[in-house]
Amino acid sequence: MSELRAVDGRVPGRRGRATRDKLLKATADLLDKKSYRDLTVVEIAKRARTSTATFYQYFADVEAALVELARALADEAPGLVEIIRTEDWMKLVDAFIDLWDRHHAILRVVDLAIAEGDLRFRNIRTHLLSQVTDALRDEVVRNDGREVEPRAQAAAVISLLAHVAEHRYGYEFWGIRIDDMRRSTARLVAWGITGREPT
Repeated sequence: MSELRAVDGRVPGRRGRATRDKLLKATADLLDKKSYRDLTVVEIAKRARTSTATFYQYFADVEAALVELARALADEAPGLVEIIRTEDWMKLVDAFIDLWDRHHAILRVVDLAIAEGDLRFRNIRTHLLSQVTDALRDEVVRNDGREVEPRAQAAAVISLLAHVAEHRYGYEFWGIRIDDMRRSTARLVAWGITGREPT
């Protein structure tokens, strides 16, 4: 991983890192309340109880702070990979739902930016999900005797998990209980990865 640097190239010390973290937390807090297009440096600095000049020491603009928030999502991948290795498919479904619940605002930004062709956010999402996709692919190879292309099968399952996690409240609006959706999704994941119903 590359060394953390301020905009001017300096490596921040402990206090500088704490200030940078406060600015990122302020950005994330505001993102929960409004569209990322409406965020301003002034608002972020005010919420972090610092100045706009301080903000610009760490980030070139609001979008740069959003990119950093999105990059932090990669830290979630190893935990998902560990769950896959246990073949606890219900736990994997719950972990995806939890991931989207905790980071729904920045994941929404990632999806919108990707739709608009922003390669930075596409690369971030790819990095987040590629480790998980590879782990699922390995399970397909190990478990599934069917003639399927393992990475394609894993990618299809990832798409299912991400979609269910992202739209869980929509299903509830349609009258589908979340517990029923969790069980159905876990069953499909088990079948998709192992070729068997979950035990």
